[in-house]
Amino acid sequence: MKVLWSVMVILIVLLQVRLWVGEGSYAQVWSLSETIAEQRAENAKLAARNERLYAEVRNLGSGQGAVEERARKNLGLIHRDETFFLVVEP
Repeated sequence: MKVLWSVMVILIVLLQVRLWVGEGSYAQVWSLSETIAEQRAENAKLAARNERLYAEVRNLGSGQGAVEERARKNLGLIHRDETFFLVVEP
């Protein structure tokens, strides 16, 4: 009976060690979950940046007015609360 109890205690101790330390342990799972959360936040940030860039490319591809508006804005000729209109003379 003592041998059976000894084997059971050893098994429980080994299982506890494996549960808390090593591959597939709680520490590793927690670390991976944290890494996944960081990657999701980074992906969301990059997706928003890509969407802004895509909108800017669509705008610039729509015509000469958008290109001129961008140039004037970069030069500081158009302020934040102003709107740029390109008047094309026939």
